[in-house]
Amino acid sequence: MSQAHLPHLLALWSAPRCRSTAFFRMMAERGDFQLLHEPFSYLAEFGSVEVAGELVDSESELLAAVRRRAAERPLFFKDTTDERYPGVLADTDFLREARHTFIVRDPEETIASYYAVNPAVKMHQIGFEAQYELFRRVWEVTGERPVVVEAADLVAAPERTVRAYCEALSLPYVAEALSWSEGSRSEWAPSEKWHRDVSSSRGFEARSGGDRVEVRGHPVLASYLEHHLPFYRELSRHRLGA
Repeated sequence: MSQAHLPHLLALWSAPRCRSTAFFRMMAERGDFQLLHEPFSYLAEFGSVEVAGELVDSESELLAAVRRRAAERPLFFKDTTDERYPGVLADTDFLREARHTFIVRDPEETIASYYAVNPAVKMHQIGFEAQYELFRRVWEVTGERPVVVEAADLVAAPERTVRAYCEALSLPYVAEALSWSEGSRSEWAPSEKWHRDVSSSRGFEARSGGDRVEVRGHPVLASYLEHHLPFYRELSRHRLGA
């Protein structure tokens, strides 16, 4: 596939549990981008991250490594905002150089999903506050409103939603990328437990989550929802098709 008209650096920023790994899987199926999976999150979690065989241990080094790799051929990365990335927020050149896009999902669903994997989740890790801060920062620096995908739209109408995403970014639409074979990927190894649903999927699918906690009635999680819901609503207000 021709890469002549692809952005050299394309980012998808997600609060945790917003189906961003499924989106990553779709981008892998396209075959026209290099891929990086959660480099900033891995750096925050593990203290270092590998980019094309290079081990880096600071945000400034990671930003430089991402730039070097993107200079070779177009690069897509997705990351989560369960942590705040001050180096990204401060690097106005990086905010301009990349096309920064966002994916959101009803936080009542994401909180229940996060809690199912890690019951010790902290309020900031729900991620919508940091995600909204980054969204506003990109808009401020670039003067252009970033593209926002709503996960519910992605599941309900994947073809229409992905096509709209591609049109907004002037990407070729690849219908075949909306389905894939089951299985894990090597990029997910450090955080494998978070990606089991995608590993067993063949496309954008809704999972029942019937065994998950009732967030609004929970003594702790209800406060998480109250805190993050306004940030989600502001982001979702700008979603594709709104």
